[in-house]
Amino acid sequence: MRKILKIALCTLSLIAITGACSDDIDIKQDYEFEVNHLPVQKSIKKGETAEIRLELVRSGRWEGAEYYMRYFQPDGTGELKTEDDLIFKPNDLYEISKETFRLYYTSQSEDQQVIDLYFLDNVGNMVTLTFSFNNEPDEGEQ
Repeated sequence: MRKILKIALCTLSLIAITGACSDDIDIKQDYEFEVNHLPVQKSIKKGETAEIRLELVRSGRWEGAEYYMRYFQPDGTGELKTEDDLIFKPNDLYEISKETFRLYYTSQSEDQQVIDLYFLDNVGNMVTLTFSFNNEPDEGEQ
């Protein structure tokens, strides 16, 4: 009888152990990222364009990762566009298709200008960059 009890307990233990396993594989999708940039000029005249070179740096790779950008301009007036001449509209969401890319900001104001760039991924991570430009009057202007 004890032998049968031991076999039954071993069988139940084996069932409990194998039953606890799952076929679900946990695939990591939530990788942090950052956006690096080269130095950007601080002064800009009305009508002048500043180049902003950016690089998306991911802490890990997931094939289904998607990245987006939107921008706001809390101070001043200007135009932000891509190297392919796509002009951004404030607060609209744009997909980022390359890990290194350039943006071009053209001043349309004689006041100080500030642009905020928001980078997001499809799992909720976000990175923010802010660029400030001061108006640079010509020498002799007051």
